[in-house]
Amino acid sequence: MAKEIDTDKLAVNTLFERWFRVPEYQRPYVWEEDNIVELLEDIATAQIEDEDNEYFLGSLVFNIKDGYSKNQKFKEYDLLDGQQRLTTLFLLIAIGRDRTNDATLKDTCSKYIYQKENKFKGVPERIRIEYDIREDVKDFVNEYIKNEGNTLKIKELKDISNDKNRDKNIKNMANAILVIHNYFEENNISLMDYYTYLFNKVSLIYVASEDLDNAFKLFTVLNDRGIKLRSSDILKATNLKEVNENERKKYAIMWEDLENQFDDYFDNFLSHIRTILVKTKARKNLLDEYEELIYKKGILEKGKDTFELVKKYKDIYNTVLENSYYDKFRDYETDNIITIMKETFPSDIWIPPLLKYYDKYGFENIDVFIKKVNKKASYEWILQYTPTRRIENMNSIIKIIEESESPEAVLEHDALNVFDLDKLKQILNEDIYGRRFAKYILYKLEFLRGGDNQKLNIPKHISVEHVLPQTPNEESQWMKDFTAEEREIWTNRIGNLVLLSRIKNSSLNRLDFEEKKKRYFKKSIEVFPCISKIMQNDSWTIDKLKSNHDDQIKLLLDYYSKS
Repeated sequence: MAKEIDTDKLAVNTLFERWFRVPEYQRPYVWEEDNIVELLEDIATAQIEDEDNEYFLGSLVFNIKDGYSKNQKFKEYDLLDGQQRLTTLFLLIAIGRDRTNDATLKDTCSKYIYQKENKFKGVPERIRIEYDIREDVKDFVNEYIKNEGNTLKIKELKDISNDKNRDKNIKNMANAILVIHNYFEENNISLMDYYTYLFNKVSLIYVASEDLDNAFKLFTVLNDRGIKLRSSDILKATNLKEVNENERKKYAIMWEDLENQFDDYFDNFLSHIRTILVKTKARKNLLDEYEELIYKKGILEKGKDTFELVKKYKDIYNTVLENSYYDKFRDYETDNIITIMKETFPSDIWIPPLLKYYDKYGFENIDVFIKKVNKKASYEWILQYTPTRRIENMNSIIKIIEESESPEAVLEHDALNVFDLDKLKQILNEDIYGRRFAKYILYKLEFLRGGDNQKLNIPKHISVEHVLPQTPNEESQWMKDFTAEEREIWTNRIGNLVLLSRIKNSSLNRLDFEEKKKRYFKKSIEVFPCISKIMQNDSWTIDKLKSNHDDQIKLLLDYYSKS
């Protein structure tokens, strides 16, 4: 009877005498230049410091399976953890084959990459690592790694690495080849010494199991070198093993598309789905929450049901948050609100209620719902509700949606309509500069002054600017127009603050108002309506500042008081 768990330490030369497969449920190859150079330098440094000592490169996790090729049976190792490292070594070996003039090194590298067919000995053609992630990844490996000399096609590889339409695996592999070539050239590496050390002294520990469940458990506790496993990676593996083998590739590709769209935000997106399902604040890590609060309680089944639900909410997310509402509602108000929330809110706790609302009611009154959620979330943030209280209130809206019989029942509920305007006015009348919600408030004012038919375009670089400077020059007009007490009271209030479409320049900031208008504000006038209003003044005095302040406060309170 085979051992349930097999483990051993292998040098690279022994490791690459085995046969590997990157299964369809694996994440893409994601290593970038820093990860690759770190691995190359670690090996080079270890070889230079003591070429007789072993260098431990990390660990691998495999699921051992029986493979067949032309009726020949062999052991095949499905790679569950360590793909980034093993793929990088595979590319490194192919580059050694193509850069060296030494026949023995070239032949050794070739055998670690690809086994040629020998009909006389009954030996089938095979490549050391089969990439079952996608067919075009296989094609790339066959073209540029399997075929001798093709890692030297630098121009083609550069074109591939820069092609935005290419699969992420292929782009990153092409870039890795370029990085390795560049490293050897810049550092004057002796190929003979480097590869002698790599093959004989660099070792890895592997842990393997013939039982897929055991292998997946090992996968969930070990990390790739330099790229930690995200919760989404482990959740993917956990669910794929519950899928029928005939459909596993389909769902693996679907998940990879999600990873490509959301990238580092993917765990957050999965947290949104968790919130919709359980409607409570997360108390544990994402994996434990799914296991204990969703799967064990029977809210959702592992496998196909999970994949289909995640896909459904991905489609909803794209519909609600990525598409324009202008064509539907004929104004930009809803688009602008979404833009402001995505750009300036401290958290995305408002997203789950929005996804749930669309899931139940589609576009019916969704513009009204978005406005109300925006008011509710921003109001509680400005009034400094605790994060827990704000999360719980957003979750209560999800419950209201679930229990409601119509959109009107949701939109008319007190949870979306009760505001203490006196408290809000009190905070808005205080100094707001430096407070976390200041930029949101200023964006909101730009939105309110811009109107429904003007799309709010947020520049890449913006700053919060004081019209009356914080530290005016002693000889400036500011010192004549404002007393010390007035400057202390009014400098950091809403009436004196605007957004600028570039990084603040402190030397220009201290200019007198007339000069600021010429050299400082005019560059933002077409972007931000509030600056346009201020530039209509020929001076900036305490009375004009107070008047602007009152106008801004009124505009905000009117917004929060409307149903």
